[in-house]
Formats: sequence, C-alpha cells, structure tokens
Amino acid sequence: MQYSSRLLELLVDEFAKLPGIGRKSALRMAFYILRRPAEDVLPLSVAIRDVKEKVTECTVCGNISEESVCLICRDPKRKTEVICVVENPVDVVAIERTSTFKGLYHVLGGAISPLDGVGPDDLRIAALLARVEENGVEEVIVATSAASAGEATAHYIAERLSSSGVTVSRIARGIPMGSDLEFADQVTLQKALEGRRRVE
Repeated sequence: MQYSSRLLELLVDEFAKLPGIGRKSALRMAFYILRRPAEDVLPLSVAIRDVKEKVTECTVCGNISEESVCLICRDPKRKTEVICVVENPVDVVAIERTSTFKGLYHVLGGAISPLDGVGPDDLRIAALLARVEENGVEEVIVATSAASAGEATAHYIAERLSSSGVTVSRIARGIPMGSDLEFADQVTLQKALEGRRRVE
C-alpha cells in the first residue's frame, strides 16, 4: 500500500505490531490520531512513556508495580497464608476482576516449555519455594493455563512442594483446555477458583 506520508506509514507499522491489530485496524487508529487535536492524543504518548519508565516488577511477587512492593503485597487485608501462582501479570488482573480471591499472588513470568527453551530455572519458581518456606504459607493455588506448558508447570510446582506440608491445589476446569486466563469471563474464572482441587 502506498502512503502519502512516511510518518503515517511508520505509525501504522507500529500499531500493526500490537497483538490482535491487523493492518486495517492499524490504519484506522493512525488516521484517528491524525484527525484528533494534539491535546486529545498527546496524553497517549505520555502514558506509554510513563508505563515504560515507571512500571516495574514487584520484588516480592513479580506482579507489575510502580514501587518495589506492589499494592496487593502491601495490602494488610490480604490472606498471607494463601498464594495464587500465575504465569503472567495479566492473569492477576483477570483473577482480581472476579473479586473472589483475597490471598496473595506469585507471578512466574511464563510456563515450563522445553520446546521453547524455557525451564524451571528461567521462571520465578525458586522465589516461590522461598516464600512458601519463609512465610507460613498453608495453600498454594496453581492457576497456570490449561495448555500443556501450564499443566507441566503445575505438576512441577506440586512435586517441588510435595514434602513441604503445604496444600497445593489447581483451579478447577472452568477454563477451556488450551486457553489463557486473560480470555476467560469473570463467572468462569470465579467458578474455577471456587472449585479448585488438590494436585495429586
């Protein structure tokens, strides 16, 4: 496609790199920005810059945070004896939307996938084991995806915690096989949490 502006073409190219955005959507977004007054769209560039410069990982759980310890880890109302293990920060957002879980989280940063070169040492599993050992944790809920990598990760964690005396449970099968938490609706995710079971 020919563009009359190199800068417009660059903007379309950048939008098209976003997940779920094709060239047509990218073109519509670029023209929307081009048509809007500067004061309407400049906050977008500021927000993108700020999130890249100021948002980091929580040193405790690995969730996103603007400070060294995230809001959830600092919340005195959370149940410190229960930790929900997820693959990515977006999964924390999905579970928090249900307003069901009142414990803490641990973000692994992915799932075990030998085919992709991701092993246990590439994830925050050692940090999870240390938290369980040091903080009087009674239950670890493994909320990794139902895909093969998520299942492998759940079994690995259960095996590593088998002699700890901690209950290791898995969220129930309300989540369709092969799908990720971020795409689950709130009711399905709530039922999955409520129907969690012990990992054998």
